[in-house]
Amino acid sequence: MLERTHKANRISTVFLLLVCVQALHSIEEYIGKLWENFPPATWLTGLVSEDRHLGFLIINVGLFIFGITAWYYLVRPDRMLAKIVIGFWLFIELVNGVGHPIWTIMQKRYTPGVITAPLLLITAIYLITLIYGGKAHSSRS
Repeated sequence: MLERTHKANRISTVFLLLVCVQALHSIEEYIGKLWENFPPATWLTGLVSEDRHLGFLIINVGLFIFGITAWYYLVRPDRMLAKIVIGFWLFIELVNGVGHPIWTIMQKRYTPGVITAPLLLITAIYLITLIYGGKAHSSRS
């Protein structure tokens, strides 16, 4: 039981870390004006506001608030909603972590978000190993 609580606390802590790394990633994208450089971001921010700069801010501040709120209220052991939220967040970060380097290679130049993308990928993979790696380990004991 104590091991399970420790594992749940580690998952919660790494999820919070992932939310914070995403905030750093959003700052890098903001500095690089991602909404002007990446067609999907241009499209998405335009759905939120005609002023794509404002749309970018709304989306990314909203994502951060959602992540912190989810961590505080939902990412707890044995909550089905926690699994859904973590899965959603992992999907976003894996796409970011792989997509930004691919986009940079295709552009043959720096693209906004590529510096922090590896941090997202590494943190997301670590969270996945905490969630799923422990199951294989606990079945051996």
